[in-house]
Amino acid sequence: MVASDSKKQKMSPLETALSAITDETKRSLYDVTIVCTTDDHQAEYWTQRLSEGLCSSSSSTADSPFPLVLAVSEDWAKGGAGNGVGTLYAYQKACRVAKEKHDIDLNAMMMDKKVSAALYHTAGKGTRLAPLPASENNNKPGVKLPVCHKLSDGSWAPITVLEAVVKQTGIYASSRKGRLSVFWGDQVFLPSVPFEYTPTHHIDIMCTLLGQTAPTAEEWVEKGLDKYGVIAVSKGAEKNAAQVEKVDHATAVKMLAELGDIGQVGPSLGSFSVSASMLNALCDEYSTELSSKTGKFDTDPHFWMPLTLSEENYISLMKQKGIDEDVSKAHHQRMAKMKSSFDLGGMGLFGAVDVGSEACWWDYGLLKLYLTNNMKLIDTEDPNADLLRKFMGITSRIMNTDVDSSKLTIDEKSSAFSCKISSGSISNSVLANVEAVNVHVDDAIVVNCTARKIHAPKGAILYNLVDESEEGIIAEEGAVIVSVTNEEGEQTILKSKKDICGGKAWKKVVEGNPTSFEDVMVKNMNANVSKIEKKRAELFRKASDSFDFQ
Repeated sequence: MVASDSKKQKMSPLETALSAITDETKRSLYDVTIVCTTDDHQAEYWTQRLSEGLCSSSSSTADSPFPLVLAVSEDWAKGGAGNGVGTLYAYQKACRVAKEKHDIDLNAMMMDKKVSAALYHTAGKGTRLAPLPASENNNKPGVKLPVCHKLSDGSWAPITVLEAVVKQTGIYASSRKGRLSVFWGDQVFLPSVPFEYTPTHHIDIMCTLLGQTAPTAEEWVEKGLDKYGVIAVSKGAEKNAAQVEKVDHATAVKMLAELGDIGQVGPSLGSFSVSASMLNALCDEYSTELSSKTGKFDTDPHFWMPLTLSEENYISLMKQKGIDEDVSKAHHQRMAKMKSSFDLGGMGLFGAVDVGSEACWWDYGLLKLYLTNNMKLIDTEDPNADLLRKFMGITSRIMNTDVDSSKLTIDEKSSAFSCKISSGSISNSVLANVEAVNVHVDDAIVVNCTARKIHAPKGAILYNLVDESEEGIIAEEGAVIVSVTNEEGEQTILKSKKDICGGKAWKKVVEGNPTSFEDVMVKNMNANVSKIEKKRAELFRKASDSFDFQ
C-alpha cells in the first residue's frame, strides 16, 4: 500500500489523470450519463451502446441502477435551443425518462448530492467533419476512430468519438456529486493539473489559465486572447471569475475591473458544471421557453456574461455581436433579477476549473483534425502521442489482427487493429476493422472497410466502405471516400478531399458526388441508425466472407 501511494505521488498530473481514466478495475464514470442527440433513433442507439459498453457495470443491481444512461433528443423549434437552454431542456427531459423508465427522481437525488451527472451535447450537422457524419447517417458522435475497443459481447469494434469523450471526462465525476457537468461531444483532453477538487462556486467553467499573473497588453495579443472567450480569475481568496469574449486587452481590463485585481486569465474550453440549485434556478427562469420550445440561448452570451459583467459592459460587448442595445439591456436585467433572488448558500457564483497550460488536447470536430490527431497514434516524435496511445488502450502496434507476415509488409510505424489482411504493404498508416485480401496503404487512415483490394495513398481517409468488385477500392492522394448506407442496405459513395472544409462546401456538389453534403444530411434525417448499423455489419460480413484470403 505504501509503495502504491509512493508511486502515485511520483506521477505527473497528466499521468495521474491517464491512470484514473484507464483503470479497468475502478472505471471513472458519472452516475448518470445524459446524451443530447438530434433525434429519437440516435437517443435509442446511444442508450443501448453506452449501457451495454462503456457505461456498463457489474455493480449495477436492482437496488442500484447506476451507472445509468439517459439519451434524449432535442426536439426543439427550427434553429435549435442553443447550448444554454438546450442544456436545461435535455436535463429536464432526462429527468422525465429517469422517472418513467427507472422510477428515479433524478432531480431530487441531484439536490441531495447523491449522484453525479454529465450531459454531452452531440446534436448538430457536423458540417466541418463532412462527409464522415453522413456515413453515420447524421449520428455525428458515432464517427469512428481508427482504434478498436472490446465490447460487452467480447467482440472488437472501432471506438466512437463520443465514447472517447465519455471515457476521458469521467475523471471529474467524483468531485461533482450534486452537479451537472456539460461537455461537447468531440473534444478529448488530459488535464496537466490535478483533476480532483472541491467545487467552490455554483457555476465553474473549464479553461486553460496561462501563467501566474494577468497578461500585459503585448502578451494578450501574443497569446491570441483577443480571438477567444476568456475567463479571468481574481487574486482574492474566493477566486471569483468572469467571462469576456473576443475583446482587446484594454476593453478586457475595463470590463473585468469589478472583479478587483486579476490573478490569472485564459481561454475558455466551454465545458462547465453547475450545482443542482443553480440548474433549477435556470430552469425556473426559462420555464416559458422550455414549455413552449421556443427561443435560442447559449451559455456564454446569455448566461455567463450577463451574470458576471455589469449591464454597461454587457451591452457594449453584445453590441459588437450586432445585438440591439435594448435587447441586451432587457436580457441583462432578466439575469440580474434571477441572480439577486438566488441564494448562494456560502458558495461563490462563478468560478474556474483550470485544466493546465500543458494539457493534452485532441479535437475530432474538423476533418483536418480527424486526420491529424488520428495520425498521432503512430507518431514517435510527439511526446503527447504516447499518452494518446495509452488513453486509447493501445499496447501494441498490431492488436487482434490476422495477417500473413510472409505476404504482408507492415513498417515499424503503422498500426492495425482488428484487421484481417492477406497480402500487400502498409506504411505510416492506421487501420482499424479492415478486412481485405490485398492492400497498399501509405500514409493513410482506413476504418471499417472491406474489399478484395484497397489502394490508399498519402492523406487518404477510407471509411465504412464495403466493396465486392474485382478491382476493389482505389483512392487518390488526399481523397476522403465514405459510404452512406440506408435502412434497406443500399449504399451511396460520397467523396471529398482532406483539404475541403465541409462547412464552406456544405451546399456545394464536390468531387463528382451525386448531391451536396447538405442534401445527404436532409435525406438522412430521422434515419434508424441502429437498424442501419446492423445492416452495414451484415453487408460487411457477407462481402468479407466471399473473399479468398489464402
